[in-house]
Amino acid sequence: MAAAARRSPDGWKRDIVRQLERRDRNQHAMFRDFIRFYSELLERTSLTTGILSCSSRRPSCDGASIPSLRTATGQLACRVLELQQQIEIKECEVEQQHARLLQDQQQLLGVLDARRVLQERVEQVRGKNGALKMEYDAMLELQREAESGLREEKIRGGHLLDEMIYLKKHAAARMNSRNERKSRAREVQLAEVRVDSPSSAPTSRCPSPKSREDRDAVRHNHPRLFRSSSATSPRILASIKGLFERRCVHSGLDEDLACPAGMCVSAKVPVRALQILEAHEQGINAVKFSATSDLLATGGTDRVVKLWDVRAGSLTHRATLTGSTEGITCVDFSTMAGWVLAASYDKSAQLWQHDESVPKLTLTGHLRKVTAARFTSGPHQVVTGSADKTIRQWDVQRAACVQVVEVASSCSDLVCCESCIISGHYDGAIRVWDGRTVGCVLELPGQEKVTSLAVSPDRRQLLSCCRHDCLQLFDLRGRSHEHRVFRADGFKCGSDSTKAVFSPDGCFLAAGSADAAVYIWNLFTGKLETRLPDKHSSSISAVSWSSSGEYVVSVDKSRLAVLWSGF
Repeated sequence: MAAAARRSPDGWKRDIVRQLERRDRNQHAMFRDFIRFYSELLERTSLTTGILSCSSRRPSCDGASIPSLRTATGQLACRVLELQQQIEIKECEVEQQHARLLQDQQQLLGVLDARRVLQERVEQVRGKNGALKMEYDAMLELQREAESGLREEKIRGGHLLDEMIYLKKHAAARMNSRNERKSRAREVQLAEVRVDSPSSAPTSRCPSPKSREDRDAVRHNHPRLFRSSSATSPRILASIKGLFERRCVHSGLDEDLACPAGMCVSAKVPVRALQILEAHEQGINAVKFSATSDLLATGGTDRVVKLWDVRAGSLTHRATLTGSTEGITCVDFSTMAGWVLAASYDKSAQLWQHDESVPKLTLTGHLRKVTAARFTSGPHQVVTGSADKTIRQWDVQRAACVQVVEVASSCSDLVCCESCIISGHYDGAIRVWDGRTVGCVLELPGQEKVTSLAVSPDRRQLLSCCRHDCLQLFDLRGRSHEHRVFRADGFKCGSDSTKAVFSPDGCFLAAGSADAAVYIWNLFTGKLETRLPDKHSSSISAVSWSSSGEYVVSVDKSRLAVLWSGF
């Protein structure tokens, strides 16, 4: 018992003391009747002793009292025997209770020992779990490093492919230029040959010295291509002309292969406004050209998306897409299948087809306004960002959200690049996410609130517009956080959703300002290329540059859309 008390904690000691006190109370209750009966017996015994003493002192008493005394004494003796039997029974019960108490104590000690062993095993399991968690974290880190390396290799391969296409394009251009120079030189030589042919020579077979000297000078500057005068016949000249034409055709084909249709080789800096129109009933928040540059989408505070045909330097209304219950914040075109995507203040995003005004699909789940909605590089996938501090990935075929990512700040804009998703936030940070694991792999510090993001055509640079009244250019190939800043006198970011874009050839940057002017910077020199004023009457909210490089469209808060051109 003492050993058990030493092994048990202070709580066990208090429990034993309580049990002993309970046993004392139970035993006291059981012996209470016995003590009372014993006290009565003593009282009667003392009474009997007093009577006997009185009878001995007075032997002359009545003899009839003696039998009564004997009867009382016998009754008392019987009572004493009964009480003794009860005492024995109570003692047996007490012993049984004591035995059960000892058994309970032993069981309790066993339970405590088992609990202690279980706690030790739990601690061992926790230690093993901690080691396994550390090993898992290490393996996860290795996996992330491997994925990062693969992604860098993929990006490097893409850069090499872009460089090959660029070199092929310029090689084709140089070949065309060289062919043109050769063609002009040969035309000059053919002209010289025609001059030197017999049909234009004098009838005398002996030319004059002056003409001979001229011909020698021509031969010295341009060696003759033909040794006989028969080469100057019309049939030979026609065959040579056809040869040069075939070469020119093949050269053009090579250039087309180097520069696919719809790609911009050189964008024109806009210099004049071709058209100004009131595109919406209220302010316009978003504008976007399609990949083929023949279709334009605008989204406004009037809760509709409008599609415009771009033909011969003018915008013609084509369709109005309805379905949103609040203003539009962002629009985007899919590269295939003719889908239009829009984000809205009503906490949702809608998907339309070009030829239908009612949305095919509405994506709901955000708790606050959806500020950005983009098609990803994967098939049938859309990503949205919201002011509720979440980014969601959607499967369009299943009409379901497949991934939710919580971020530290409200999302202002999104862009998709290869297998990455890049998001800009109100806290000024730019975060790069792995599109497969949706884990943040890089965070770029910015200046104040980010209002828009754009990726260069070669996928090497990232452009952000911020409320610090400047544009920032990041190099996506490097690991450093260094970036270039583009500013201009008079340029001010007019809202939390002001959009800036690249030119399709990646040589210029364009953004609208709060002073109702469009600012265009030269990316290589870092200087302002031009400023387009006087056409808008309020802060410009967004601009879009066509992929053909021909047009720029700017929209503002006073319902105006302006089509600009460099021609």
